[in-house]
Amino acid sequence: MKRSYNRRLTITGILVLFLAGTQGTSAEPGHTAAELDAFWAEISRTVTEGDFEGYAATYHPDAILVSGSGKTSYPIATALKGWEQGFIDTAAGTMKASVEFRFTVRQNDETTAHETGIFHYTANPEEGEASEQFLHFEALLAKKDGWKMMMEYQKSPATREEWEAAK
Repeated sequence: MKRSYNRRLTITGILVLFLAGTQGTSAEPGHTAAELDAFWAEISRTVTEGDFEGYAATYHPDAILVSGSGKTSYPIATALKGWEQGFIDTAAGTMKASVEFRFTVRQNDETTAHETGIFHYTANPEEGEASEQFLHFEALLAKKDGWKMMMEYQKSPATREEWEAAK
């Protein structure tokens, strides 16, 4: 009986240590969280200013975009080609654009991150109708010469109510 009890304690101890080590918190939560917040702020800045080169630099060259609505995936280089004109128009002042992020789950350590949330993108061209999108997304990032997005998964449309709840 005592042997069985000790064995259960040992297994329980191992499970507790394992779970404690996999909670997705950073070894330096303040430092890493601030760096990741700065990463997302940089993306917002590049969209608002029409800084295409700066925006492209937030992605790893081999990054992948996963489209939930399109049920496909492709290299970020392909996506960037499709988005470039919006940056050109924004930089030229013929369009205003912005993007904001809210997170529902943030799992990271010092060199990797998995971020889940909603982004709110607005585009207001001088000629044409303004538009806005709320999208559920996930992102995988790695820290190599700064944070770089390895994968962006644009999952599905979100509602304004979901956006508000993600505060």
